[in-house]
Amino acid sequence: MTTNAPVREWPLASAIELDEAAEVLRGRRIAVLTGAGVSTDSGIPDYRGDGAPPRNPMTFQQFLIDAEYRKRYWAGSHLGWRHFSGASPNSTHRTLAELESAGLVNGIITQNVDGLHLRAGSQRVVDLHGTMDRVRCLTCGQTFARADVAERMTRANPLLDKPDSFELGPDGDVAYGRISDFVTPDCSVCGGILKPDIVFFGEFIPTEKFTEATALVRAAGALLIAGSSLVVNSGIRLLDQAAKRRIPVVIVNRGATKGDSRATVKIDAGTSETLTELAGRLSR
Repeated sequence: MTTNAPVREWPLASAIELDEAAEVLRGRRIAVLTGAGVSTDSGIPDYRGDGAPPRNPMTFQQFLIDAEYRKRYWAGSHLGWRHFSGASPNSTHRTLAELESAGLVNGIITQNVDGLHLRAGSQRVVDLHGTMDRVRCLTCGQTFARADVAERMTRANPLLDKPDSFELGPDGDVAYGRISDFVTPDCSVCGGILKPDIVFFGEFIPTEKFTEATALVRAAGALLIAGSSLVVNSGIRLLDQAAKRRIPVVIVNRGATKGDSRATVKIDAGTSETLTELAGRLSR
């Protein structure tokens, strides 16, 4: 899919902004919340960022009640999985892992499902929306490695090895020959419906995940929000926790976020270059 929309050039963070952010974060244990903007430099698109195409994502109810929706989802999701599994952590992921190792960050709360924080070396990661590398049975609860399920899908659907045979849209819709012929994976234990272990639209974040995320914010002396527009309610709720405790909040994001008015410091710039510079100041 191509677009003729112009690509916006974002300025780098100024030295004044970086100094202000370092000043409010220095000497405090920092909880970090990350969104899609931290993974764009790894080649994973941000569907809410500036210039992103409109989305019509599949809901959990559609996936659950309609076999045709499941076929369409799995066909597109397989391509997405290949893209995610081939992506590598970028400097944002590595910088945050280094800050955690140095004792400056107490953990990462992420809205992303790409697993790049763990692959970069972060030890305490709360994946609020799940992770693409696991698949779960909705009937018996058995979990499977996504790579194993992907291998089964390829054997059952040879066209998956010929990506030119179908077109992938930004929300996972595909034109896969006759979608009615597509074979979806099922649970090898009970034959039930399999679903990637991620939170779909219309689903709630697991209580234990949000409890763990809240605990990180409560144990921290500051909150750093990186690459999130805070459109998703979970991010705003964590910002609320920080605001109630009156701890400083630093937001680094390209474009406006729903939390800008409550940020102690807002930096309108990319996360990779900004966090690299910010980490240098915090380590002095």
